Amino acid sequence: MKKLFYPALFHKAEEGGFWISFPDLPECLTQGDDMDQAYEMAADALGLALICREKEHRAIPPASDPSSIIPEPDSFLVVVGFDLLAYKKRTSSRSVKKTLTIPEWLNEAAIDMDLNFSQVLQEALINKLNLS
Repeated sequence: MKKLFYPALFHKAEEGGFWISFPDLPECLTQGDDMDQAYEMAADALGLALICREKEHRAIPPASDPSSIIPEPDSFLVVVGFDLLAYKKRTSSRSVKKTLTIPEWLNEAAIDMDLNFSQVLQEALINKLNLS
């Protein structure tokens, strides 16, 4: 899965800093004391919103065209990215047991070479799915 990019509206907060909303994800709101923190918080909030939708089997909406969004006064548009695959690699390393069937001769040859079946399968899947 490739990176996902969504337009975010950065609103200037009265007390300083910014509060951030995502037009395509109304449940996704956050804030930051300065631009660096606001962007970092926006990326985290976007990721959490997308992960929650995925876990709840809710549709992940397509991102709006940024040129179609007109910011209100005291706000501006920023496109925020989130790499769902990288997030899953970092946070979901729990192993899942799989049962498979291979020919006996192949099993014996692999055992003779002292191969780790799990490692070989993981490497093959990563290669086959172009995830490296």
